[in-house]
Amino acid sequence: MPSTPPVSLALTALHIPHRVFTHPGPVSSLEQAAAERGQTPEQVVRSLLFRLEEGRYVMVLAAGPAQISWAALRAHLGVSRLTTADRDEVQKVTGYAIGAVGPFGLLTPESGPMPVLVDVSVAEQTEVSIGSGVRGTTVILSTADLLAGLGDAVVVSLRKDESTSKRSASH
Repeated sequence: MPSTPPVSLALTALHIPHRVFTHPGPVSSLEQAAAERGQTPEQVVRSLLFRLEEGRYVMVLAAGPAQISWAALRAHLGVSRLTTADRDEVQKVTGYAIGAVGPFGLLTPESGPMPVLVDVSVAEQTEVSIGSGVRGTTVILSTADLLAGLGDAVVVSLRKDESTSKRSASH
């Protein structure tokens, strides 16, 4: 058995209950990942990294099939331009490879912790799975525990044709 994934270590340090799940083989689709985890595709959380400007990033957590509205994201952030981070940037900024990124245990840049936005598509679930920092392995936890662990993360509607936002409740 491989060592404990970095996201699990970070959650343990925060006293956040969770369990680690390792897929039996390669995962080729969102539907396969969800089925092997005993979840629906909506419970599989994608961690998306966006570059606002050189050296400034934001992570957006979205439910598996949910499509993010770039216009809503730009409006929420008050920026006119943003791009998705490329493979090398994701590794450099988060410390994780694409496909294994989670919102915990991230590298802390000189600019401070990276802001995390949680799309309401995630908040609508009772249990979710997130990247563990290791490809083929995930961390499963309650959505309430995910939000508690993220602390000041903002829950916002970033789905197409929706742009209202709200602050997450403090725990």
